[in-house]
Amino acid sequence: MSAQQSVTIVMVEDDEGHARLIEKNIRRAGVNNAIRHFTDGTSALHYLFEAADGPARGHPVLVLLDLNLPDMSGIDILQRMKSEASALRRTPVVVLTTTDDKVEIQRCYDLGANVYITKPVNYESFAQAIRQLGLFLSVMQMPAVDA
Repeated sequence: MSAQQSVTIVMVEDDEGHARLIEKNIRRAGVNNAIRHFTDGTSALHYLFEAADGPARGHPVLVLLDLNLPDMSGIDILQRMKSEASALRRTPVVVLTTTDDKVEIQRCYDLGANVYITKPVNYESFAQAIRQLGLFLSVMQMPAVDA
């Protein structure tokens, strides 16, 4: 995301250790965008669809989405985001999860995920994958927000 874009990164990740590692390595890659962290789907959906500073009100976001959440599946969040006739259908979603099941991967892409990344089990491999994601985020272009 270029420096002039005021895009908030919405991280939906229930594992606090993974969340800290993700943020630390995104920062190491030079991405300084605001990061809003949610540990469950309910609060993430509230922000995405109802918050005054959320994407449903025109503030652009990029979503980093774990599939394994305590209250619902990330699939449920993805499905809701991509099925609504609102600005959220174009919101970029990066699925970042431990699930490497080919059926789940296909399902996420069919629902409109932009990128699917399986979290490596090894700490250093995970850190490196997130740094590479950060580099990707630093150069990607965002779609216009629907009014």
